[in-house]
Amino acid sequence: MTADPEAIRAKLEPLLRSRGVDDSMQETHPHLFASLPVYVPHAQIERIARVVAAIEEVIGLPAYRSEVMLGASAIARIDPGSPGGLLGLDFHLTPDKIGLIEINTNPGGVLLNTVLGQAQSLCMPEIMKVPTDLMQVENAVVQTFQTEWRLQGRSEPLTSIAIVDESPTEQYLYPEFCLFQDLFRRHGLRADICSPEAFVYRSSRLWLNGEPVDMIYNRLTDFALEEEGHARLRAAYESDEVVLSPHPRAHALYADKRNLVLLSDPEFLRRAGASPMSVEALSRAVPRTYLVSPQNRDSLWGNRRNLFFKPSAGYGSKAAYRGDKLTRRVWDEISNGKTYVAQELVKPSERQVSAHSDPLKVDIRCYAYQGQILLYAARMYQGQTTNFRTPSGGFAPVLTLAETGAGSRSRCR
Repeated sequence: MTADPEAIRAKLEPLLRSRGVDDSMQETHPHLFASLPVYVPHAQIERIARVVAAIEEVIGLPAYRSEVMLGASAIARIDPGSPGGLLGLDFHLTPDKIGLIEINTNPGGVLLNTVLGQAQSLCMPEIMKVPTDLMQVENAVVQTFQTEWRLQGRSEPLTSIAIVDESPTEQYLYPEFCLFQDLFRRHGLRADICSPEAFVYRSSRLWLNGEPVDMIYNRLTDFALEEEGHARLRAAYESDEVVLSPHPRAHALYADKRNLVLLSDPEFLRRAGASPMSVEALSRAVPRTYLVSPQNRDSLWGNRRNLFFKPSAGYGSKAAYRGDKLTRRVWDEISNGKTYVAQELVKPSERQVSAHSDPLKVDIRCYAYQGQILLYAARMYQGQTTNFRTPSGGFAPVLTLAETGAGSRSRCR
C-alpha cells in the first residue's frame, strides 16, 4: 500500500490558497505525510480499544474525579456537562504489549489522517484493511461537536463555531484548521479561524467580526485559560455564555500527566471501584508512572535510564527527556522546578522504510470520543520525540489484517 503525499498536498493547497497562503506545502510541510503505512496486528488493535474503554470507565468514577480535582485549577472545577471533545491517545507497541504514553485533549491530525487514509491504494484489500471506516470519520467528528453542544445544556441549533489558537496561520497544523473550517461550513455552520484576542465580549456574548459565537473549538495550549490574552474567552466560558470544547475540566481529567500515576496504579484503581477488566487492561498498558518529588528524587535519578520524564502540564513533547539523555544540570531543574512525572520507558516500535536508511520510530495515535475510537493513525520519526522533520516520516496510515485474510501472506511492503 502507498499513499501519495503529493496528491494529498494537491487537495490541501487550494484550501490554503483560498485563505491567502500561497506557499507550496512541499516547502512548508515536506515531512507532514509518510508514503508507507504502519502494520498493526489485530490483537494490538483490540488491546488499544480495551484500554480506551477502560480509561473512559475510570474517568467517570467519583473517587478518581475527587483525587484529580485536588490538584486542579479553579476553572477546571467547573463542570460544563460534557466530556470535552475528541481525545488523542498515543501508544508505543512492542511485539507482546502496548504502552499508553499520554492522552491529549486537543489532538491534531484527525482530519489530515482522514485525507491521508482516503488517498491510499491497497495492493491486496482482501488481506489488509483500515481498522475503522474512513468514510464515516468526518461525520463522526461533526457529531462530537454537536454532542458537546447538547451536553453543555444547549437545546437550540448550533449555528456558529470558531477554531481558536494563538497566531493560527503560523501554526504547523494550520492546514488542518482549514479542513475543519471547510467541514463545518459543509454542515451548514458559520465557521471562522481566529486568535483569542480577536473576540469581543459584550452583552453577555462572545462576538467575532460583528457576529455572535456559539461554540469554540479550542486548540490553545493554555489549558486553564490563565494568560491575559485569553481573559475574554475565560469570562464567557465561566459565565456559561459560550460552549468550549475541549474545556479546562477535560484537560484536568484526561490529559494532565499526573493522572498517569493513578491510571498505572492497580491498587488505586481497585479502591476507586474500577471493574476487574479495566484494572487488568490499564495495568498491562499504562507504564508505571511516578510524581517526581524530594522523597523519590535520588531513586529516580539512579533508575533514570529506564524512565522518561515529562512536565505534568506539558504538550507536544516540550521539555520532555529520556532518562539516559539527562544531564545533572537538567535534572536539578526538573526535580527542583516544575511539576514532573517519571514514566517507565516503553521504547517505540520501528518501521523500515528503505534498505539504505535507518528504521524510523513509530507511535500509534487513536482518536476517540466517549470510549469509541474514530480513527487510528501512526507517526514516524527519528530522534527523541515526534517532530515532523524526518525524511520519509510524518503521519502514516495504519493497516491491520482483514479477518478473511488472516491465514494468507500479503505482498504489501
